[in-house]
Amino acid sequence: MANNKKKKRRNIIILMASIWFVVTLPLPWMVTGDVGQDQLSTLLPIIGFISIPFVVLGIVWTLKPELTT
Repeated sequence: MANNKKKKRRNIIILMASIWFVVTLPLPWMVTGDVGQDQLSTLLPIIGFISIPFVVLGIVWTLKPELTT
């Protein structure tokens, strides 16, 4: 039973993280038209670094929901 709960939490965490990255990665292309290769190599790490705290918060709040209140 506990193993099933851990699997469910793991799947939720993976789903939330992947949704976050899928939503945030295309943002530069939605805001501006063309993004050059040199801009792409700059933008993707920045988006990744900005996304880390939000993914960590999602993981922590999934593991300990009492921290949200």
